[in-house]
Amino acid sequence: MILAEPSLNVAASAATADGTGARHGSRVELVALGKHYRDGNAVLDGVNLTVAAGEIVSVVGPSGCGKSTLLRLLAGLDLERQGQVLVAGKPVTGPDRSVGFMFQEPRLLPWLTAERNVAFGVAPRQRKEAKAIAARLLAQVHLEKEARLYPRQLSGGMQQRVAIARALAANPSVLLLDEPFSALDAFTRMHLQALVLELWERTGLTMILVTHEVDEALYLSDRVVVFSERPARVAEILHVHVERPRDRRDPRLLELRGHLLEQLRLAGRWNPRKPEYEI
Repeated sequence: MILAEPSLNVAASAATADGTGARHGSRVELVALGKHYRDGNAVLDGVNLTVAAGEIVSVVGPSGCGKSTLLRLLAGLDLERQGQVLVAGKPVTGPDRSVGFMFQEPRLLPWLTAERNVAFGVAPRQRKEAKAIAARLLAQVHLEKEARLYPRQLSGGMQQRVAIARALAANPSVLLLDEPFSALDAFTRMHLQALVLELWERTGLTMILVTHEVDEALYLSDRVVVFSERPARVAEILHVHVERPRDRRDPRLLELRGHLLEQLRLAGRWNPRKPEYEI
């Protein structure tokens, strides 16, 4: 029995005084969202989902079902769709600085230092403050001492922290994360998960995370959305009614983990003989 509702009080009231963090998170709405290619191949079919301002939602499902496509549509990187995508009540008509995006790889510019990579994400109207903003954001991800290093001089986890700082540099209200920790070792992944929660508490960002890691989804999220096989529909929405900070050994999370794995088995090609991350 899950007794406690997830608390959004910290996130809902958080705001940064220095202007380098997000505004309050924005509401995200998907209304009958579909993605069909001209050859008739359907990826998404009638996805309806509302993400509250300041909420963290994870999306899981079979490989290739359209999870990353969903994020591209949310970010305005792909406009050929059916249905509606709304952020803060406004239709998404293209890329916008209010929606930040973290990819599977850091995608840092190798010829720029960590500081200049972060400054690259700053909005043009704040260019005069870019260096100061980058410095504050690097401090928030605990990389102030590595500001002058180049990507090749940083570990994979450090590079992803720089990527997080760069995504925040544009002052977004929504942050999309496409399996950003999948290539990292377990220890580094847990460290960055904790960092994401720390930044969420500080900024009040709305976060939508695509992941193959069931434990990651349950540890980070207020809700977990399970996609069906392609063309993807919402098979189930699982509420994670466990208060924060969460203990990964909490029996309530373990109970939800078993339920979620069963729903993934029913939703698609889940194979119990494969590792969890291959779902």
